[in-house]
Amino acid sequence: MEPDTIISLFLGIGLAASVGFRVFLPLFALSFAAYLGVWDLNENWEWIGSLTALITLGVATIVEIFAYFIPWVDNALDSLAIPLAGIAGTAVVVSTASNLDPVVTWSLAIIAGGGTATAIKGANATGRLASTGTTGGLANPLVSTVETGAAVAVSTASILVPPIAAILVIIILLIIFRIYRKIRPKR
Repeated sequence: MEPDTIISLFLGIGLAASVGFRVFLPLFALSFAAYLGVWDLNENWEWIGSLTALITLGVATIVEIFAYFIPWVDNALDSLAIPLAGIAGTAVVVSTASNLDPVVTWSLAIIAGGGTATAIKGANATGRLASTGTTGGLANPLVSTVETGAAVAVSTASILVPPIAAILVIIILLIIFRIYRKIRPKR
């Protein structure tokens, strides 16, 4: 595998993980990077770097971020965002993966991109539901701030230093796995 291919996969998987925190923010970051010429996208996905996509994803990002600061609305959004995260996580890996056979690209995109995004979004939704149940939604804006910060950090790392983003993804998934092991019911 060529170094460019590996870096492009790190980029896609890092952005997919970020999608698990906020669906539109990583797509906006990718659109902005493509618009500025920082990253080249696959031929069929170049539209993401268009001005129209940049503006649309920018507006969607702002709406999503502010909507997550409204208790109870945030829980409703999570119901929609879990399947959307899987789709968006798959899309960012497909759009960034380079020099791979389409079967390999789509397989990696679905498993690594969609799987990572869905796992992180599912864990976040569970955490927000617990926050809502224990604090009546009062702590949810804090949860939203942390999630948005994580999305910004992982998206930025993905675009600027993709190998660091890959390490962040592994750390995030390990944290989620450890939390899951602590809270799952014992047999």
